[in-house]
Amino acid sequence: MKKVTAPDILALKGQRKISMVTAYDYPSGQIADEAGVDMILVGDSLGMVVLGYDDTLAVTMDDMLHHTAAVSRGVSRALIVGDMPFMSYQSSVSMAVENAGRFLSRTGARAVKLEGGFPFLEHVRAIVDSGIPVQGHIGLTPQHVARFGGFKAQGKNARSACALVDEALALENAGCFSIVLEAVPSEVAQEIAERLSIPVIGIGAGLHTDGQVLVYHDILGLFDRFVPMFVKKYAQLRGESIAAIKKYVDEVEKCEFPAPANFSNMAESELKLFRTMLKERT
Repeated sequence: MKKVTAPDILALKGQRKISMVTAYDYPSGQIADEAGVDMILVGDSLGMVVLGYDDTLAVTMDDMLHHTAAVSRGVSRALIVGDMPFMSYQSSVSMAVENAGRFLSRTGARAVKLEGGFPFLEHVRAIVDSGIPVQGHIGLTPQHVARFGGFKAQGKNARSACALVDEALALENAGCFSIVLEAVPSEVAQEIAERLSIPVIGIGAGLHTDGQVLVYHDILGLFDRFVPMFVKKYAQLRGESIAAIKKYVDEVEKCEFPAPANFSNMAESELKLFRTMLKERT
């Protein structure tokens, strides 16, 4: 089966909508891949939905490398994008290139994503020049939550919307093969998607982007700490999981599990010999 590449994603612009899902471990990567998504983002959102942090800021490169490698082992087709965590690229261009390279050399990812626009254009160019495809990310960028004062939609007035358009164009010119656009008005997202020649992947950005991305745990209804307005739950697996484990607990207490089908017994002759040997030891 042919693996999806960054040029393949670029070629889908204007041909059909692109699907992207986050995944954080071997089974979620395997499930997303078998479902047919085009791209799998190993997002630093794992800090909240897997590691229990309040935001993404505590996620480290070691965390990301560990989880991206696990996802990669379950994926045979989709393009895997490694999310560069907070302070893994901001300090210097050389740090950005080095850490981006670690994703490709150590995890099986074939592209990286980094948040922010104008301050990081040189970083993007250097990573791309080193042979690594880069996906940009603007709008609501969770690594900037302290500056934003929370998880707040961006581009809601004319001036900030124009700034997002300029930032998106600058990232394209810097060499990004695609851009994630998060939590911006639909009209702004449409304008950006129409102006760019690279795919714009929306999350909370309306219907007019070139594709969509959602968090695995949100799609399946596994995460309930908060639910952004742009999330659609396609299943309610958290409730079903709790019910299943409650049934297990109940059956254990009632000695209904394990049942005979769940364990083995010794052959009668071996059991007789076993008991005889025990008696000889006492």
